[in-house]
Formats: sequence, structure tokens, C-alpha cells
Amino acid sequence: MSSLIYVLNGPNLNLLGKREPAIYGHETLADVEVDCRRLAEELGFDLRFLQSNAESQIIDWIHEAREKAAGIVINAAAFTHTSVAILDALKACEMPIVEVHISNIHKREPFRHHSYVSAVANGVIAGLGTQGYQFAIQHIARLTKAARH
Repeated sequence: MSSLIYVLNGPNLNLLGKREPAIYGHETLADVEVDCRRLAEELGFDLRFLQSNAESQIIDWIHEAREKAAGIVINAAAFTHTSVAILDALKACEMPIVEVHISNIHKREPFRHHSYVSAVANGVIAGLGTQGYQFAIQHIARLTKAARH
């Protein structure tokens, strides 16, 4: 079994720390990546940490992960609420998937309450800030280690 976890980030997350810091905080995506890499290494996993504003690129990475990864952590950002294409790509993955949202999407605008990703996710983490990524990695590690035994 692979020891690689993909962490996929959707649109506007490249602006993390600059865009709406009252909602998303002051940490940058680079800061999040450092924390995720450190944790993954402690747990015995490698990490592929990616961000794109293009839906097609995220789909291509999901297809790639399908062949190479033990699990996927995905913050699809606005695509969470709109992308059947990302849902379909994730449906083709036979591995743990954990959905992450930095803010609590259920306390925000009504259109953010629906998630296509949740339909296939093993778990959903929302509203815990960037620490949610670490919880997601821990959960994937737990699920994949349990599958090995």
C-alpha cells in the first residue's frame, strides 16, 4: 500500500493569509504545507501538497492520486459547492478521502451549506481553521494503517 497522501487545495487558497483573514486566518498556504509535511513525516507518510484555481487541474490530480496515493485530503474551496466533475473523479477513488474547510461552512451563506465532496468523503472537517488539515492527515493515516492489519 502506498504511503503517499495527496493534499489538494482549490480556488483562492493561494491567497490564504491575505484574503478575508477574519474568516480564514493569517496563516499562508505555505505555512499549512510545512505543518502538514511535518506531521505526515512523523506518521510515516509522504505528501503531495497542491493548489490550483483550475477545476480541470484538480480533477487531473485526483486521477493521478487514484493510481499513486493512500488517501486524499481535499479542500475544494468554492468547487465544493459547484463541481459534479470533482465529485465524479473522487467517486473513482478507492481510498480514504477527507474533506477540509478552514471556516465553518454551515455558519456562512446558505449556498455554502451543500457539498458535493461530502457525498464521497470518509469524513468532513469544518471550522477548525488550518488545523483541520492535520486532523485529516491523522485520520487518513489511521484508516490506511488499519487496512494494512
